[in-house]
Amino acid sequence: MPGWTAHDIPDQSGRVAVVTGANGGLGYVTALELARKGATVVLACRSETRGRDALDRLAAEVPSARAELRPLDLGDLRSVRDFASGLPYGRVDLLVNNAGVMALPYGTTADGFETQFGVNHLGHFALTGLLLPALLAAPGARVVTVSSMLHALANIDIGDLNSERAYRPWVAYARAKTANLLFTHELARRAAAHGVDLLAAAAHPGYAATGLQTAGPRASGRRLAERLMTLGNRVVAQSAEAGAAPVLYAATAPGVRPDSFTGPSFALWRGAPAPSWRAPWTRHDTAGRRLWTASEELTGVTYDALDG
Repeated sequence: MPGWTAHDIPDQSGRVAVVTGANGGLGYVTALELARKGATVVLACRSETRGRDALDRLAAEVPSARAELRPLDLGDLRSVRDFASGLPYGRVDLLVNNAGVMALPYGTTADGFETQFGVNHLGHFALTGLLLPALLAAPGARVVTVSSMLHALANIDIGDLNSERAYRPWVAYARAKTANLLFTHELARRAAAHGVDLLAAAAHPGYAATGLQTAGPRASGRRLAERLMTLGNRVVAQSAEAGAAPVLYAATAPGVRPDSFTGPSFALWRGAPAPSWRAPWTRHDTAGRRLWTASEELTGVTYDALDG
């Protein structure tokens, strides 16, 4: 792992990879590098315009790429179902649950869920469950879910998953990122319990300049906060390419362990991929099971092969 970069990605020829939020930032870099190594890559994007631009850029950088754009709005369960049912592959070797929103003003998804919990966790929970048959059809398939070092700011509140009692943007974000890790923990536990060949792992980019940081302040009209975030991205953050390295490592490197959490090596912030610290509540079996049950009830998506 020391000094690992995208150049170390093993050959991905013959593998099908789905990357959510692949129109920019970490998602685009992840899709690009997987395509460069020979994978067939599906760019799952909410915006057709930005997705088309990303696909054109990818094709320009890797003329031999096998890549396609498919619409996916994680804030709309109908869109998630349409995406999964329309995917023209009998197997999916890699699912990268990357797309997300950060510290937005209070809002709800098309299905009435608090936006950050609905998009960052429930949308990906539903997508993974709907793609489970295709994942199980691919020996050694991986599900890599992108969390954040900011998960440490808050545990989930199982009695108030949609922040109906009180809403604080950064707390809601942290809870959603904790949910990502609890989902990974429970998916790994269930895969082992049922003896299926599926690896669930998580990763985070540290502090990477992706544009995600400025979306919340811009949406709420906080111009000073937006300027400070922009300055931080320019001066302090590492590049999206460096931030994507832990994700690519978790997605492709040999020896990645179930329920592992990979991040930058230096102070959870920047550097080559390395095992990352995570809050102890993200490995809590009972919390993982309760979140899983609630997520099935809220989305209507069940993991029949892993239930029971």
